[in-house]
Amino acid sequence: MLRLRSIVLGLAALVAAAGSSPVAKAADADWGCQVLLCAASSAPSWHQVPYCVPPMMKLITAMARPHYSWPLCHGAGTEAPGFERYEACPTGFSIGYSSQGSDHNWNREPDVCIKRVDRCSRGFNYERNECIETVTQPRPLRAKPYFFDIRQSSGKAERFWFDLNE
Repeated sequence: MLRLRSIVLGLAALVAAAGSSPVAKAADADWGCQVLLCAASSAPSWHQVPYCVPPMMKLITAMARPHYSWPLCHGAGTEAPGFERYEACPTGFSIGYSSQGSDHNWNREPDVCIKRVDRCSRGFNYERNECIETVTQPRPLRAKPYFFDIRQSSGKAERFWFDLNE
């Protein structure tokens, strides 16, 4: 909640600096800044913030239209959000491609986690790789695949993950 409060104050300062009333409210922000503010809300998420539901639902509806453009918050210095469908693989696994699809992995995201495991006990012939097993598992999907990198007053960017589930 503290992070959300600092973001609200930062966006309120942006709105005030843009020439609106001296006492700015988040509701005074343009749509792009409302979306940024709501997307950055993590505890609670935008789903549980009554102010956030209308601008985020407007966004979800707009995304279904052809020639859609993400609403930007120019004063915050952010662009459209990033998107990462998958989580990292568990420790010991590397990222790889499933054998599904006929596109030879062109234009596909790596969707499995792969690990080579030596199942041999002493005395087996290692030269023929009889004991090396490849273990694969689906790469975990992110619950919140979208993100904004928002520059903080310290100069560092902080990543805020969010979803667009209705």
